[in-house]
Amino acid sequence: QVQLAESGGGSVQAGGSLRLSCAASGYFDTMHCMAWFRQAPGKEREGVAVISSDGTTRYAVSVKGRFTISKDNVKKSLVLDMNSLKPEDTAMYYCAAVAGGLCLLWRDAYNYWGQGTQVTVSS
Repeated sequence: QVQLAESGGGSVQAGGSLRLSCAASGYFDTMHCMAWFRQAPGKEREGVAVISSDGTTRYAVSVKGRFTISKDNVKKSLVLDMNSLKPEDTAMYYCAAVAGGLCLLWRDAYNYWGQGTQVTVSS
């Protein structure tokens, strides 16, 4: 069992930056895929970025070049560095994990989820 808890959300103006963290307790080292998803009101939950156990990363086209996903293996946490934020980035951001798979940005592949942290970007 892995427990995930996001932090770092808040309000920021367009063009600003935020760092989201996801603290993991339990079997952090057994999670092959760790990902960030987001969901805006009235929209589907969509994949933002994912990192596999070998360090391979994937990003949604909408955030590529602006966001960076990484893992801190000392703190046992997942990190999302968000730069050049846009109003369309406004959403609840969730971290997710799964022990195996292809590490694609498909929400049904992940069975561990955090409660989410809100990110609001004003124009």
